[in-house]
Amino acid sequence: MKSSVRAFTLIEILVVVAIIGLLAGVLLKGVGGAHDQAEKSVARIFIQTGLKTSLERYKLDMGSYPSTAEGLRALLAAPSNAGESWHGPYMDDENGKLPTDPWHEPYQYRYPGTKNKTKYDIFSKGPDKTEGTEDDIGNWSQ
Repeated sequence: MKSSVRAFTLIEILVVVAIIGLLAGVLLKGVGGAHDQAEKSVARIFIQTGLKTSLERYKLDMGSYPSTAEGLRALLAAPSNAGESWHGPYMDDENGKLPTDPWHEPYQYRYPGTKNKTKYDIFSKGPDKTEGTEDDIGNWSQ
């Protein structure tokens, strides 16, 4: 009779361990999802506030947004045709480097925009790091 009691206890322990493992998996998946959402929010906020403010300040001084060729680099260093109008840098630089998105990719910029015909497009390629996919985060989406 002692051996059957001992076996039953081992099965109970295994069931408890399995339940704890399942709960831990569900918890970690939920935390991972929250982290993914936080990264997307950071990119969206930076596009809609940080970069937008810098680009608007540039436009006030220069009369137009930087061209696609000049890119966001024009916010840190005067383009060759800037003359006396450029009063930047228009954003804080990190040792002369442009900021990257939460996935360590450069933000993409186009002027004139293809999504925003009268303004510029600025976007992150998102977690898949591929332009033109559903996870792109741009100034044209909410």
